[in-house]
Amino acid sequence: MSLRVIVIDDHAIVRRGIVDILAERSDLSVVSEAADYGQLRAQLRQHGEVDLLVMDLSLPGKDGIEILKALHGDYPRLKVLIISMYPEEQYAVRAFKAGASGYLNKASAPEKLLEAVDQIVAGRKYVTPVIAQALIHQLAAPEDGLPHERLSDREFQVLKLMASGQRLSDIALTLSLSPKTVSVYRARILEKMHMENNSELVHYAVKHGLA
Repeated sequence: MSLRVIVIDDHAIVRRGIVDILAERSDLSVVSEAADYGQLRAQLRQHGEVDLLVMDLSLPGKDGIEILKALHGDYPRLKVLIISMYPEEQYAVRAFKAGASGYLNKASAPEKLLEAVDQIVAGRKYVTPVIAQALIHQLAAPEDGLPHERLSDREFQVLKLMASGQRLSDIALTLSLSPKTVSVYRARILEKMHMENNSELVHYAVKHGLA
């Protein structure tokens, strides 16, 4: 019996590439594709809980970490492999904490995708050497991590949006929050990262590949 997979990415060309790689395996069947979280929820209602989601971390309308948390709450047994352009050392640990079963950079060789799928459907986590080092570093010396690693998931989300050039009012609309709440998050971010203004935050985010 084929393992049922849904591929989620907002770029049709990327989705097609992932589907073509998975098609090399006769024991895998991509039952549907989705471009955003709304389409994914509709596909899950239609097909039921599938064996694996292969999902981009950056999707329109809803932050990838928020999506992972929502999926983990509603479908606790659902396995999710994140494929992202974001560096593993910056995002993978948060993804795993939110419920991901594996994390793979989009620059990886195609065979790594199939390797990750094998690990995950066998009930194991797929962890690259880069992610393993990040996990070890965080466990061994959590207080010595980079400033952005001290942020909560929501604060980290606000930081990324600020770094992308969004104003606080735009961020409030994106996250369905009040401008006052977003301002509070901004103040917390500045305090935790020991910075004075938005320019410093944006410079830091660009330097560390968060923008």
